[in-house]
Amino acid sequence: MATPTPRRFSQQPFRRPDDATEIVLVRHGASADFVEGEEFELVEGQGDPPLSDIGRRQAELVGRRLAHTEVAAIYVSSLRRTAETAAPLAALTGLTPMVEPDLREIFLGEWEGGVFRSKVADQDPLAMRIFTEERWDVVPGAEPAEKFARRLRDAIERIAAAHPGASVVAFSHGAAIGEILAQASGSRPLAFLNSDNTAISRIIVTPDRWLVRTFGDISHLDDASGPGQRAP
Repeated sequence: MATPTPRRFSQQPFRRPDDATEIVLVRHGASADFVEGEEFELVEGQGDPPLSDIGRRQAELVGRRLAHTEVAAIYVSSLRRTAETAAPLAALTGLTPMVEPDLREIFLGEWEGGVFRSKVADQDPLAMRIFTEERWDVVPGAEPAEKFARRLRDAIERIAAAHPGASVVAFSHGAAIGEILAQASGSRPLAFLNSDNTAISRIIVTPDRWLVRTFGDISHLDDASGPGQRAP
């Protein structure tokens, strides 16, 4: 009697489930410097700076990188730095970005308009509490943690429901992307905060769960594109 040939089991690459959506999360490019005493223009109470020269270069590079991906849709937040970052990809793909307001950055109350940057640079004790306690709502008037988490979850679920089985690109913000990835992974609240400008992260959204595929990919950037900025 012949000896049966043992079965062989090779490792298989990840395959997105047919009913799942891949959401490619891109942090906006570097925005304009905050000059002390000259607060950014506000949109619905939130700072709305344009991209800097470095940020525009980063946007071109990430657009070229993602143009090789099969993309069903492009989403941006209601703040212009995401729209400006998405513009090169939109031009290359012919897709018109759609605004999903709930992808916007954390609202920082009394520290809006660029003030947050100076507080962190000066190591203000309250700013340091944000990172030790991993809470944005220690800032006076800031968006409550539960509200921030809920609106981002709602945004991701709306996007996924609109594009089952497809890949989409969502241009958002440092703290917002960090919160989305924390929810997908069940991690500490600010574990994914430190992504660079135009860093690419990917999640898979299924009807049952969210999965983190990549985080903070900046291989598209060159030396001329400069350093990232800490969220938001």
